[in-house]
Amino acid sequence: MDKSKYIAKGGLFTSLTVIILYISSIIPTSKLTLLAITTSIISISILSIDIRASFIVYISCFILSFILGLKGLSISYLLFFGLYAFMKYYIEGLRKPFLEILLKLIFFNISMLILFYIYKQLSFPIPSMNIPYYMLLVILQVIFIIFDYALTLIISQITIYIKKIL
Repeated sequence: MDKSKYIAKGGLFTSLTVIILYISSIIPTSKLTLLAITTSIISISILSIDIRASFIVYISCFILSFILGLKGLSISYLLFFGLYAFMKYYIEGLRKPFLEILLKLIFFNISMLILFYIYKQLSFPIPSMNIPYYMLLVILQVIFIIFDYALTLIISQITIYIKKIL
């Protein structure tokens, strides 16, 4: 693929991701759903261009969203939602389901700990829950596994669609 196609597709993926990040800052609900969509956009970028160009898209999205003043969302995107597409790509290359799930859960938990710490240090609002922490941890693990499965379905459908086009 020539450089102009990389640049055009990269610009398209970057603009789409930044628009979705901006919309998620305006809309009071569905923030996590919109952030999950940004993960699928990076996954599509990895499939349709390549890993290096997709990394540039990822960094560009973070920088642009940070410049737009979306500090909390851009940090979440940087540390988990954008980065997870790359982690998923490399982890699933192992082709060992148990190890894949274990590594993904480790990545998720480390990302959440770092996000929690950064949010606390920067005085970002952290929603308070009236449930014990261990229950919250279990609920988050289940939500993450559902998120990963949904992302896998989206990626497989996009892969089928891309193969039909090419």
